[in-house]
Amino acid sequence: MTARTQEDLAAGPQEGPTAQHRRLFGKKPSSSRFFASAAADVPAGLVVFLVALPLCLGIAQASNAPLVSGMIAGAIGGLVVGALSGSPLSVSGPAAGLAVLVAGGIQNLGFSAFLLAVALAGVLQFCLGAAKLGVIAHYFPNAVIKGMLAAIGVLIFLKQLPHAVGYDKDYEGDLTFYEPDGHNTFTAIIDAFGAFTPGAVLVTVCCALLYWVWPKLQRGALRLIPVQLIVVVGGGLAATALALLRPEIRLTSEHLVALPELANLQQLQAALEMPDFSKITDIAVWKVAATLALVASIETLLSLEAVDRLDPWRRISPPNRELMAQGVGNVISGLVGGVPLTSVIVRSSANVQGGARSRLSTLVHGALLVASLVAGASVLNRVPLAALAVVLIVVGIKLSPPKLWRSMWSAGPTQFVPFATTVVAIVFSDLLTGTLIGLGVGVTMAIRQQQAGAVVQVSDGDRVLIRVRKDLSFLNKAQLAELLAAVPDGCQVLIDRRNADLVDDDIEELLLEFEQGAADRGISVQIDLSPRDLERRAVLMSTHA
Repeated sequence: MTARTQEDLAAGPQEGPTAQHRRLFGKKPSSSRFFASAAADVPAGLVVFLVALPLCLGIAQASNAPLVSGMIAGAIGGLVVGALSGSPLSVSGPAAGLAVLVAGGIQNLGFSAFLLAVALAGVLQFCLGAAKLGVIAHYFPNAVIKGMLAAIGVLIFLKQLPHAVGYDKDYEGDLTFYEPDGHNTFTAIIDAFGAFTPGAVLVTVCCALLYWVWPKLQRGALRLIPVQLIVVVGGGLAATALALLRPEIRLTSEHLVALPELANLQQLQAALEMPDFSKITDIAVWKVAATLALVASIETLLSLEAVDRLDPWRRISPPNRELMAQGVGNVISGLVGGVPLTSVIVRSSANVQGGARSRLSTLVHGALLVASLVAGASVLNRVPLAALAVVLIVVGIKLSPPKLWRSMWSAGPTQFVPFATTVVAIVFSDLLTGTLIGLGVGVTMAIRQQQAGAVVQVSDGDRVLIRVRKDLSFLNKAQLAELLAAVPDGCQVLIDRRNADLVDDDIEELLLEFEQGAADRGISVQIDLSPRDLERRAVLMSTHA
């Protein structure tokens, strides 16, 4: 894709497809022919696999779960959820946002009982989808969703800088501000640039050059080879060359992918752990299951909404179907020894930017994860984390381009403030907490905008007109109280509230108190009511008296 295409993706959808849109992205993929866009989806699936591999391992490690359990969850997210989901571009797998919950659950329950909780969480998720509760995602403002995407881009960039210079203390996939080793996002960067690994820096430079050169060389059949694959292969070759030519700066195992080496399917089966069904009546198991179901569902719905905004063809994914697909995926993951999974924005963004058009790319990435477990470990364990860091840094930059910030600034405070708040809150906390903070700010801004001009005052000598133009709630109490307090003594006041369909009790009591005190100030008060308010106000006056 061109740089212009990537900016358009990151900026989110505009108002419907245009001629320019069709030139950039081509015809809308056919929903009736599954392999119609295989030429685009297979390379994109390979890109997602390369991104997902270290994330599955890193998140499993951070969760104190067996590494193979992260790979299992990633494979199920690709093959099972990918097959059942209605989203053409969303990718599911182990989520960094669940790492703390998973680690705590494993510590309190033990891994086998925790697997039962994962399966039960899947059942609960399926029920949430069947009950059509997926609509919750539609209540998040556009500015907050765009802020979430931009924040993920910023975080990916910041979190991958240490890996790019060979400082691999933090696990791949961490998106929280405070890190397990006691550092935070910024102190880790400071320490990283004081502890360079020369071999990793050389690999990063080589991969960055490949990222710049390869698109210029793509002609004919070479267009089918994604630049991300070239970067990763080039990084692996550079690391191998260093080991041969300059063994003193070779990359050690801590700087490479660490995939468990299983010779065949029998060894994979032996590595799997089954859930402990004897704990099904344990209330602690159900508490963990309910918590996992709730958090995983919210993260899934947020990710789904965000990915739909990246979709060049403006397709809308069914959230209830997604919840049911995630539920089935988590049930199977728990039954075969995997950690819980959600729809994840980092892998989904890589999928979009890799040129994916349909769910086939997600299925390809899942199949490659399975294949890597039983056949590809010896090759993949030569891939430097620095090479993968280059791929992810580019993903991060494209998720938060300057164009997006300029467009949000131009949209005015009601859009920019929730957007920027979401970005800052996510960077300094975590994805879920930051998004909820952004939601709170967005709702507050929307309420203020909706209530602006609800009450106006006009004066003509000793006559004052206070006109209510919109419904009033306790949110307007301060504004109305200020206007009433400023009414001069000895004047005539007309309060016209015929245009208000709803005036809540707080406002009614404020008006009654003003009326009762008006005589002492020599003020005559007349209130014009709509017929529907007469009876209700009479009742309130009797109770207030």
